[in-house]
Amino acid sequence: MLASGRVFALPAPTLEGRLVRLEPLGHRHAADLAVACEEDRGSYTYTWVPTATEVEDYVATQLARAAEGVQAPYAVVSTASGRAVGHTSFCDPRPWPDGTGIAAVEVGFTWLAASAQGTGINTEAKLLLFGHAFDVLGVARLDLKTDARNQRSRAAIAAVGATFEGVLRRSARSWAPGEDGRLRDSAVFSVLAEEWPTVRERLVQRLAGS
Repeated sequence: MLASGRVFALPAPTLEGRLVRLEPLGHRHAADLAVACEEDRGSYTYTWVPTATEVEDYVATQLARAAEGVQAPYAVVSTASGRAVGHTSFCDPRPWPDGTGIAAVEVGFTWLAASAQGTGINTEAKLLLFGHAFDVLGVARLDLKTDARNQRSRAAIAAVGATFEGVLRRSARSWAPGEDGRLRDSAVFSVLAEEWPTVRERLVQRLAGS
């Protein structure tokens, strides 16, 4: 753990696969993200996705959270086009009981442009993130959460092999239209270190079929 009590600090390492490169988020990605977020917003009902005019502030917010040590944000870059097509991050790192290293972390704040959905980019991004968390950071647990009403997101999380643990009632801010200031119920999933080899193989197989 850092002297300040933080367990995360930017820059996060670049993670690269065949379809996707996860780059530490920066203002240089804003122009691409402004295009990506406006392709088709139909799947963003329960997700925090900026509009084109909000992207600069969105990036600034993520970078501020990184500076506080509570998030490591990434631009999701398509290797085919070289353009940022979405965002994801590590967040909410929790240390081991002795205060050294990271015992658990969440993968969240994930969204993709409509054209990048269903292409294998999300699958490979999860493979890269999970691999870094378990194989490099050495976490014992990885969390994924979504609005409990978001059946599409819940199905996608379950499909990567994460275990559904239940619903935390009124546990986080709602991003649904018309629900400013309200709290949502969150569906909670996890992957444990001993489950990672099986989940990794599942992700590799899904990616091979993309």
